[in-house]
Amino acid sequence: MKSLLGRIYRADPVLAVTGWIHVFFLFAAFMAAPWDSREILGINPWIKPIKFAASITIYLWTLALFMEHLPGPKAVKRLIRWGVSLLMLGEIACICLQSARGVPSHFNVDKPFDASIFGLMGLMILANTLLIALFLFFYVWEFIDIDRTVLMGIRFGLILFMFGSLEGMIIVLNQAHAIGVPDGGPGLPFLNWATNAGDLRVAHAVGLHAMQVLPLAALAISRLWKNSSKSLQMGLLALFGILYIGVFVVAFRMAVAGQPIIAM
Repeated sequence: MKSLLGRIYRADPVLAVTGWIHVFFLFAAFMAAPWDSREILGINPWIKPIKFAASITIYLWTLALFMEHLPGPKAVKRLIRWGVSLLMLGEIACICLQSARGVPSHFNVDKPFDASIFGLMGLMILANTLLIALFLFFYVWEFIDIDRTVLMGIRFGLILFMFGSLEGMIIVLNQAHAIGVPDGGPGLPFLNWATNAGDLRVAHAVGLHAMQVLPLAALAISRLWKNSSKSLQMGLLALFGILYIGVFVVAFRMAVAGQPIIAM
């Protein structure tokens, strides 16, 4: 783990440090949770900051590792690293602020201030998605001098990340996570995905974390079948990718149909 963290910092210090700042937010929210008896939509107000801080940390550190190999113009790399870092810091700050106030951060338009916060968060996520689209363009367009199977996994993961981001826009248009029932009903422990209705967050999470899952699968395949041809390795990765897309599609269809991923 220590060597991995060191590699992340060497790959991109800005994204690495921003990730550590989110670890601080994660620790602060974790420490605050036991002392706060309030609830937001039926759960402790600090659960959401914990989940988002953890997810964003993984996202930033993954992007840092990918950035190491990006040969695009320095100005583009600078725009992406600083843009993503500042946008994610703004996102977690808004989420923590609303949790501290005891009000929902998402879909909360009851008061002008809350509506402004929600609108700002939406704009920041849109800007982040555009930056990743730019990052993906250079990762596809430019020559990347790494193992071809791993490169395919990274590209595949980034494409599915974009689909996960687009699915997030559907959540915004729906003005709720759940389908068929109001948000805040019974849900899975910690994740809080609805257990009595469809929940769009499941497919959203599957899509976003393809950015980690597909490259890791590619790395595992390239090592386990290192003596096999690249065609076989890439075929296995393609098969895994198709299965992963299937999980994403099934999760989305279940949500739209009002079916919980796990009924309880």
